[in-house]
Formats: sequence, structure tokens, C-alpha cells
Amino acid sequence: MTEPTPEAFTRPVENAHRAALRSIARVVEDTAEPQPAEVAREGIASLLRRGGVLAVTGAGVSTDSGIPDYRGPQGSLHRHRPMTYQEFQHDTAARHRYWARGFVGWRQMHRAEPNQAHRLLAKWQSSGLLSGLITQNVDGLHRAAGSDPLIPLHGDMDSVICLNCGNRETRSSMDARLQEANPGYAEAAFAAAENVNPDGDVTLDQSWVEKFHMITCLVCGSDRLKPDVVYFGESVPAERKAAVDALVEASSALLVVGSSMAVMSGFKIALTMHQSHRAIGVINGGPSRADAKADWRWRTRITPALEELDQLLGDRTHQ
Repeated sequence: MTEPTPEAFTRPVENAHRAALRSIARVVEDTAEPQPAEVAREGIASLLRRGGVLAVTGAGVSTDSGIPDYRGPQGSLHRHRPMTYQEFQHDTAARHRYWARGFVGWRQMHRAEPNQAHRLLAKWQSSGLLSGLITQNVDGLHRAAGSDPLIPLHGDMDSVICLNCGNRETRSSMDARLQEANPGYAEAAFAAAENVNPDGDVTLDQSWVEKFHMITCLVCGSDRLKPDVVYFGESVPAERKAAVDALVEASSALLVVGSSMAVMSGFKIALTMHQSHRAIGVINGGPSRADAKADWRWRTRITPALEELDQLLGDRTHQ
């Protein structure tokens, strides 16, 4: 992604943008050895049998639905840098580029279906093994699988907000308006796109970006429309933080599933659990920031791991 010109940002905005770039670039390294599979599996199963476990999920849960993760071996950060909140707010060209790419990418993400990992987590919730689920994903797949209670920590791609007047619109409604303004564009651009990213856009050549026509807010006419998700460099809304705090307080233990916990908004949950001496289990394909705080560390693929746990839990998941 092209860096914005220095004139685009004031000093405070530039500082926030640079902090967001550091967060994006954070490399999560091994801080604790993963345990043998049978040890970690039985330890995590014992947590779940006691019930009241809070699950926090990340992009690794959705890879089997065709949505790439960020920091895994094939993660999107190896080829694509997400846009920061500061760029989206203050750089008109960057915002136009996002919507050209997002128009194409969202249509592919919108077709994604929940996979077995989403379904098993929802089943464990309905069985009382999980007290709730907090996801860092914005793909809506936990909601589609029936998870309840569910807190989408970083929002959901299915809603759009105007940064000028605050009006909200569904992404489906906006997509219909974009199709009208750009007939045939999504299909042709997708054929030229390189990949779909977990934040809902694709990689497009600049020539495609220049062909894209942006629409405006239905209420105020501004083109400062933004997916209602938390970007790097943006704070989680206060009411959502309060809901997270209440769910953390009500939970007996923590299970991290498919997340490197690289972003502080998620990692803070693990810190809080650890500080209050509540048990933590981690199931992830690579290292997680929560590993050093965890009692159980299972380094493995997500869906097969949850299937194995479901077998171990037996009748507890069929109540």
C-alpha cells in the first residue's frame, strides 16, 4: 500500500498512524513451548468439562471457510498491509482505493459459510460449556453459526457508517448501490484480483482502482463511508469494552482459539484472566502472545482440534 504524504496528517494523527503500523508489523514469537498434543488436549477438555469458559477467537477459525488469516504461514500480512484508521479518515485516495478493493472482496467474503469450528463452538455454548464467545473476526460467521452470547470485538463487515453524519446502512444495501454505479465491475475486477484478505478487500492493480466510481452517504452526501469495524489505530467502542469486561468477569476460564493475540484489545483479556489466576488454554496453528500466560498450549490446526475435543467431551455437548 502506498504511504500517505506527510501533509495528509497532523502530528497527533501521524503519531497514531505510526503506532498502528507498529501494531500491524508486530511479530509474535515463541514465548513458551507447546505441549504434547495429548497433554494439551486433555487439559483443555478438563477446562471445558467444568463449564463457564470464555472463548476468544481469531482469524484461524475462519481459514477453513476460505478466509485467510493475518499472521499464519500463509497469512495475508505476508503480501498485504491493512489500512489504518488514520489513513481511512484523512487520505481520500486511500479511502477510494479501499472501496474499489472492498467492493470486490466483500462480495466473496459474503458468500463464505460457517465451518465445523464455528458450529462446534456454537454447540458448546448451547451446552453451557462456554459462557460466551468474543471474536476478533469481522466476517460474521460466528453469528451465522448461532453463537450466543457473541461479542464481535472489532465489529462486523455487514454494516457501514458515515464518518460525517453517523448514518448507518447495511452493507448489502450499499453493495446494491455500488453495483448500480459500477455495472460489471465486481466480476471483471475479481478476475484480475490477486487474493481476498481477511479485512474484506482484495489486491487490485491501480488501473482498476481508477475505474471505480464511489457513491455517497444517503443522508448527507459525504463519501466518508466506512465499514463499521475497528481498524488498526482505532479504539474499540466503550460500550463494547464494557460488554467484554462483564463477560470476562462472569467466566471461570479462557480458551483462545485460532488467534496470535497480537492486538492488545484481545491480548488484554488473557492478561486479565491470568492476573486473576483463572486457567487459560490456547489452540492455535502458530505462536500466540497468550502462550506464556497459558496453562495449556496446543499447536495444531483448529477444526480437527475442536472435533477431537468434541469427541472427548461426549455427552456434555449433547444436552
